Amino acid sequence: MNYGFFRAAAASLKLRVADPEYNKEEIKKAIDAAVAEEARLLVTPELSITGYTCADLFFTKALQSSSERAIDDIVKYTSGKNIVVVVGMPIPFYNSLYNCAVVIQNGAVCGIVPKKHIANYNEFYEKRWFASGSQFRSCQPINVCGYDTLIGPQIFDLGEGAVLGVELCEDLWVPNPPSSSLVCHGVNIIANLSASDEYVSKAEYRRDLISNQSARCICGYVYAGASVYESTTDLVFSGATLVAENGAILAEGERFSRENVITYADIDIEKLTAQRHNNMSFENLSEEIVFSKISIKNESNDLKYRFVDSHPFVPADDEKRRERCKEIFAIQASGLAKRIEHVGSKGVVVGISGGLDSTLALLVCVEAMKMLGRDNSDILGITMPGFGTTDRTHDNAVELMKALGVTVKEISIRDACIQHMQDIEHDESIKDITYENTQARERTQILFDMANKHGKLLVGTGDLSELAMGWCTYNGDHMSMYGVNASVPKTLVRYLVEYVANVSDEKTASILLDVLDTPVSPELLPPDENGEIAQKTEDNIGPYELHDFFLYHFVRFGFEKEKLAALALKAFDGKYNRDTVNRWLEVFLKRFFISQFKRSCIPDSPKVGSVSLSPRGDWRMPSDASFNAFI
Repeated sequence: MNYGFFRAAAASLKLRVADPEYNKEEIKKAIDAAVAEEARLLVTPELSITGYTCADLFFTKALQSSSERAIDDIVKYTSGKNIVVVVGMPIPFYNSLYNCAVVIQNGAVCGIVPKKHIANYNEFYEKRWFASGSQFRSCQPINVCGYDTLIGPQIFDLGEGAVLGVELCEDLWVPNPPSSSLVCHGVNIIANLSASDEYVSKAEYRRDLISNQSARCICGYVYAGASVYESTTDLVFSGATLVAENGAILAEGERFSRENVITYADIDIEKLTAQRHNNMSFENLSEEIVFSKISIKNESNDLKYRFVDSHPFVPADDEKRRERCKEIFAIQASGLAKRIEHVGSKGVVVGISGGLDSTLALLVCVEAMKMLGRDNSDILGITMPGFGTTDRTHDNAVELMKALGVTVKEISIRDACIQHMQDIEHDESIKDITYENTQARERTQILFDMANKHGKLLVGTGDLSELAMGWCTYNGDHMSMYGVNASVPKTLVRYLVEYVANVSDEKTASILLDVLDTPVSPELLPPDENGEIAQKTEDNIGPYELHDFFLYHFVRFGFEKEKLAALALKAFDGKYNRDTVNRWLEVFLKRFFISQFKRSCIPDSPKVGSVSLSPRGDWRMPSDASFNAFI
C-alpha cells in the first residue's frame, strides 16, 4: 500500500551554538513532528548537536562530553519509533576529530559516516578542527556513549527497496561527490547534512547543484541546511531544506525562518529503480563497503507530500510550455525536411480532415518547406469528405489550406465506399467497424496513389496516444511514408497547434483556434440531426488526458495497475472518482496490449519526447503478449 513511495523529511532547527542540551530538545521536537507525519527518514543539519559555528570550542572536552550525553538521549528517544534519524555531531576517534553523521533508529546507533571533503577556503577553515573521513579505507569499530557501532564508509538498507547513503555539505561541491559512488552500490536516497552560508546568488546555485546531482545519480536527495541561529560573527545561514528526485525539486522549505522548518516529500523509490534498470550505466560496484540492514516499516503512503502532475507531457508553466512546443515543432519539421531531401521528393501529400492531428501535420509540412527554401505549393493537401464529415471540419480544412498557400484537392470518398461495400457484400446501413474502416482505408489508398502520381512523400498524421490505444485503422490511417506526429501525445498536440496559432497571421490563427475548439472525432459515422459531430472519440475510449497519464507512467516506469490508479486519483483529485479511473485504466491496459501488432510495423517517425512507441526505439513488445498479469 505504499506504492513504492518513501516519505523523507529535511529539518532546519532552532539551536544555541555550543549548547547540545538545548539542541537535543529541538531535535526531539522534530522527531515527534516527523513521526506524526509518518516520515520514515529525518535528516538534520551538519553538526546539529553542537551547531556548525563552534570554532575552537570543538576542541573542548566539555562540548564533546555534552554532545555525547545529548546523542545518548536522542538515541533512547527514538526507541519504539518507526523512523531513521540522521544527526550531525563531532566525533573524536583516537588521534583526530571528525565531522560526522550519526544514523539512529529504534534506540540504536546504526552507523557513523564522517565527512570526506573538508572545506578550507574563503570563509571556511574546517581543517583547523576536523580530519577527513577519506582516511577510513574501511569501517572501524567505535563505541559512542555506550553504543557499539562502526565509523567509516557505509550504506543503510532501510527495507522495501529504500537504500540510504550519507554525505556532508562540501562532499556535494567537489568534482567527484561520495554520492556518485554510493549510488553504484545501490543507494537511492542521499542524505546531506549541511551548513552552507548565504550570499547573493548562492541559493540558486545550491538548488541547481542538488537538482543536478539527483539527476546524475537517479536518486532522491534530502538536504538539510544550518539555520539562522548559527553564529553571525562573520556569516549568515538560511536554513535551506530541499528534497529532490532525479532532477526535480519535490519540496523546498522557507529560508531565513526563525522557527523550526521541516520539509517533507514522498520519494518514488520504484520509479527510481525502474529508471536505473533502463540505464545500463548503473552497474553494481563490487568493492567492499559495509551494508547495514535497518528494520523499518513502510507499510502505507497516502501521497500527502507528493505532487503528481495530471498532464506529465505538458509543462504547466506558460513560458516552459512555449519553449517545449517550439523545440518539438523544430524536431518534427527537421525530421521531415531531412526525409524529403534524402528521397528527392517533389513535395509532400497530407490528408486534411479539419481535426487536430492533420492540422498539426500540415503545419509541420509548412515549416519543413520553409527550412528547405521551397514553396508551400509543393504541399498537396487533400480533404476527403465521407459519411461523417461535418461542414465545420470540412470548411476549416479547406480554409486552412488556402490560408497557408498549399495546393488544395478535394476528393469525396462516399461513392467509392458505397461501391466497395457492395463489392464485399456489406450492408451500408450497418454502421459497424467494417463501415468505418472502409472509409479509413479508402482515404489511405487515395493518399498513397496521389503521392505516387505526383512523386511526393505521404506524411502520416496519427499521434502517440492513438498508437497507444490502437485507435487507428490497420493499413489505413495507421500507414504513411513518414509520420511526423507519432511520438506526440494527444494532450500536447493541441498546445503545439496553439503555439503556431500564436505566431500566425490573423486569418490563419482564427482557423486554428476553431480547430482547437472542435471535438476530437474520426468522423466515420454520420453527423447528428443538427449536423454536428456525433462520433466523439473520448465517449468511446475515455478521456485522452487519463490515457496519456497512464501511458507516461506505464511505459517509462512500468508501474502496476494499483499504483497507476493511486497516482491518477491524486493527480485528478475532484475530477475523476475511483470507479471512473479504474474503468478507463482497464480499457487502457487491454487496448495497449492488443494493439501492439499495429505498433510493430509503423512507419519511420522522429522521437520528440521521453516516450516513444516505435518498435525501433523505446518500446519493444511481443504482439501477442497476455495482459492478464497487468489487469
